[in-house]
Amino acid sequence: MSAEATTDERGGILLVDDMEDNLIALEAVLGSLNEPLVRARSGEEAMKALLRQRFALVLLDVRMPGMDGFETATNIKRLDQTKDVPIIFLTGAEDDPGYAFRGYATGAADYLTKPFDPWVLRAKVTVFLDLYRKNRQLERLLSREHSHGEELNTQLAALEAQLSGDKPPDVTDLRARVHEIRRLIGAGGAV
Repeated sequence: MSAEATTDERGGILLVDDMEDNLIALEAVLGSLNEPLVRARSGEEAMKALLRQRFALVLLDVRMPGMDGFETATNIKRLDQTKDVPIIFLTGAEDDPGYAFRGYATGAADYLTKPFDPWVLRAKVTVFLDLYRKNRQLERLLSREHSHGEELNTQLAALEAQLSGDKPPDVTDLRARVHEIRRLIGAGGAV
């Protein structure tokens, strides 16, 4: 795997909480995953971060001044660019039990209460990071397949043009084109 592919597959984790202590705790729990951790102290900051870079996951506090977690999640899910980013809500145990339902209704993938078990949080985050990496690999594979298909179509069109011309085609050139088409079919899989 190339260095570029490895970097591309690293899924940043957006940590959204208005309390510094909570952000420090999240960084301590998730730091061992060796993934970029990006802080946002408000829903507004979170939205700006999401528009600047791609994230594998958002850990989102429910209760924040201004744009709360639910409103932030709603905005995340509205944008084509961010709608597929999984959200794990984090909230205090004393919060309204209806918050969990509301969190899932806004598109959350999970909902954890504080204080959370660090091992459980790390395990859940790891699952989303693995999913992110697999999706990125699939996107690259599909992109390669698409470019092979376009190149193959170009070669076939050139071959058809050569065969439908006024003068008889050069056999050596035809063999070279057929060889190139076979190479493309082999490199790109079944087309």
